[in-house]
Amino acid sequence: MKISKLNVYQVDLPLKEGRYNWSNGNYIEVFDSTVLEIITDDGLKGYAECCPLGSAYLPSFARGVRAGLTELVPHLIGQDPLNLGAINRTMDAALRGHPYAKAPVDIACWDLLGKATGLPLYSLLGGAAQDDVVLYRAISQEAPEVMAAKIEGYANEGYTKFQLKVGGDANDDIERIHATRAALKTSDLLVADANTGWTRHEAARVVGAIASLDVYVEQPCLTYEESVSIRRRTTLPFVMDEVIDTPNTLVRGIAEDAMDVINLKISKVGGLTKARLMRDLCVAHGIPMTVEDTWGGDITTATIAHLARSTPAEFTFSATDFNSYGTVTIAEGAPKRVNGRMTASDRSGLGITPVFDVLGDPVASYS
Repeated sequence: MKISKLNVYQVDLPLKEGRYNWSNGNYIEVFDSTVLEIITDDGLKGYAECCPLGSAYLPSFARGVRAGLTELVPHLIGQDPLNLGAINRTMDAALRGHPYAKAPVDIACWDLLGKATGLPLYSLLGGAAQDDVVLYRAISQEAPEVMAAKIEGYANEGYTKFQLKVGGDANDDIERIHATRAALKTSDLLVADANTGWTRHEAARVVGAIASLDVYVEQPCLTYEESVSIRRRTTLPFVMDEVIDTPNTLVRGIAEDAMDVINLKISKVGGLTKARLMRDLCVAHGIPMTVEDTWGGDITTATIAHLARSTPAEFTFSATDFNSYGTVTIAEGAPKRVNGRMTASDRSGLGITPVFDVLGDPVASYS
């Protein structure tokens, strides 16, 4: 089996709530997502999706996905898509860095592997470790009372874990955290996610002011070193996200006791191959994970579900159903939320079928 053609699609994903706000005044109203189709010489088709969270969150941006694919394609045509190690080595040799641009190639090849073997991806990623996975809900940054009201609404939909977008003015964030924690049941989990938005002195103030609350602190500062400094100043459980972007940074974090939980974003680390490696390292060292991505629609959600379902429940802190945030369906067969949980399809590969009437014509084709 050889790769014979790659089609690239661009699709806009508007939000049901109209706008998503996070740290430092960043916001998005419509996400720009890229869908990749890999076609083999014997007719199998594999799919993947990559959707960066704008251009001011991580070193990634939507048009960069498509530009990166342009660089990679000449090295991929004629390659065996089922040889995932060789595919990843080829991409790493052809393009230094830019893991988010490589991620859809890797994921689409995993989809092909599942279809070629007749197995769902969760079976290939380690086997079913749980029947379904618990989800968290991200609460866009707004006034404290608005965020508290939204949490109450989503709790009624079955969510029990909430990721509060903070990382703004420290005084406002202290109010946000207190107001939302008060709106939750004792058994519900709250994560105050600063998305790197606080300076060290602001983060020190916030963790001091919320010390008596049952809340997790996530990625308070821009750098690993600043965040570890805050980790040392609080007894609250600590989550690392943006700075844990390679197996090497994960190994460092484990060795230095830098966190209690990580957010494992599949495209951030380069796709399922590297995400599985990092997942297994976390399990070996007792580090739970939120299995997720930067953003996306139905295909991204399916990818998350397969990796999460193959992860033991005690190490799955939560996962993300991004397709419930948007207004556009881009694939049939994707996971759907039921009482704050979702599961992965038992069909082969990712178990999804793209809706080409929505995707439209390819914005680029390579053969």
